[in-house]
Amino acid sequence: MSEARTPAQIEADIVRRRQDLAVTLDEIGVRLHPKTIMDDAKAKASAAVDRTAGRAYVAVNRLVSDVRGQLVSEEGAPRLERIIPVAMIGVAVVGLLALGSKKRHK
Repeated sequence: MSEARTPAQIEADIVRRRQDLAVTLDEIGVRLHPKTIMDDAKAKASAAVDRTAGRAYVAVNRLVSDVRGQLVSEEGAPRLERIIPVAMIGVAVVGLLALGSKKRHK
């Protein structure tokens, strides 16, 4: 059998539960405050941008390394047999874009 609680124990339990409830209500108030909600949204957006930028940086870095590996030998010398065709394609694309731009402006 359980012992009967004294009025002092019951009162102390009520006081403790009121304090716990007050702390909980304060936490809810802070979480629901518009500034807190905005700060949380900004932090989440910033973290998402940082993750996206980090992934983009890694992808671009990998792409640059791959391209460099194709255009430069292991000794660091340029591979002209690969650079010249790429440069010619680049010049042709720029030329076509320039011609297309001139035709649109006339």
